[in-house]
Amino acid sequence: MMKALVIDQFGGSNIFREADLPIPLILPHHVLIRVAATSINPVDLKIRQGLVADITPVFPAVLHGDVAGTIKAVGVGVNDFQVGDEVYACAGGVKGLGGALAEYMLVDANLVAHKPVSITMAEAAALPLVSITAWEGLIDRAKIQPGQKVLVYGATGGVGHIAVQLIKWAGATVFALVSSNEKGIIARRLGADVIINYQQQPVEEFVAEHTDGEGFDVVFDTVGNDNLQNAFKAAKLNGTIVSIVSLSHQDLTLLHLKGLTLHLVFMLIPMLFGRGRAHHGEILSKLAQLVDEGKVHPHLDKIFSMAEIASAHQYAESGQAIGKIVLTQSFNL
Repeated sequence: MMKALVIDQFGGSNIFREADLPIPLILPHHVLIRVAATSINPVDLKIRQGLVADITPVFPAVLHGDVAGTIKAVGVGVNDFQVGDEVYACAGGVKGLGGALAEYMLVDANLVAHKPVSITMAEAAALPLVSITAWEGLIDRAKIQPGQKVLVYGATGGVGHIAVQLIKWAGATVFALVSSNEKGIIARRLGADVIINYQQQPVEEFVAEHTDGEGFDVVFDTVGNDNLQNAFKAAKLNGTIVSIVSLSHQDLTLLHLKGLTLHLVFMLIPMLFGRGRAHHGEILSKLAQLVDEGKVHPHLDKIFSMAEIASAHQYAESGQAIGKIVLTQSFNL
C-alpha cells in the first residue's frame, strides 16, 4: 500500500484527505516512479473545483500531473530507463491516469525524460507542463525565428517565464508584458529584452513605441479569453498568435482583417487521448539539455510539503505567486 492525497468530490482547497491505496502494478511500456515532488498548475485547481469535470479522474481521485522522482520498476518494452534513474514528466492527474499526489505514480514511459542533473527534484517538478506548453506554442506552432519580435503576455507566470527563456534561446527579441515593477525585474533576469507594464501603457502605445505601429511578429498569450482581443491588436499584418487559454466566445474581425494565424495549445491532449505522447518525452529530453546548459531554469515562488496541500492550493488561488508553486514528498495531514 502507499499513502496518497485524494479528493472524493469537488470543492475547496481543504477537500483533500490522506488515503491508503494499492501501489500501482507495473504495466508494459510503463515505469513506476517514486514521487519526490510535484507542482501546481491552473488545471489542477480547475479539476479540484469541478470546472472541468469531463477530464477529472474517477473518485477517489489523485490529482496533479507534474512529477519528479526516481524509477522503482520498469515494465516490459521499456528500454530507455532503468531502476534508479531520476526522471521528470507531466503524466497524470487527469481522466484515466493517476496523479502525483501519492508516494508512487504509474506513468507511460513515452511521457518521461531523464531529469536535468543540474537542478533539484523540486525544481524539476516545476518544469514539465509549463515547458511543454511553451515549447508546443513557440517552437512547434509559431516556429519562432532569430530576429523576430515576440510579445509575451503574463511573462512571469508559470508558462510565461519559460516562454521568455525559450524565445531568448531561439534568438528572437523578447518583449515581456508584466503588471508590476517587481515582475519586470524578474522578467529581465529571465532574459527579456524589453519590459512593458501593461497597467501603465495601453496596447496601442507600446505597439507604436516598439514596432513603429506595425505590430509584433508573434504574440504569445498566456492570459487568453478576452485578452485575445489585445493580442489581435498587438500582432502585425499576417502575424501569429499563440494562446493557451481560449475557452470563450471571441470576435474574430481583427483576426480576419489582419490576416493573422491563431494557434491554440492544449497540452493535455496526449494524456487524454493517448496520441503523440512520445513527443512530450522528446520535448522534456531537449529541455533537460537546455537546463543543464544554463539556458533555461525554473523560477520557484514557494515550496510546500504535501502535508500542506490545502495551504498550497489556497496560495495558488490567491494569484500572488510569481513562477511556480512546488510540493515535496510528505503526508500525515
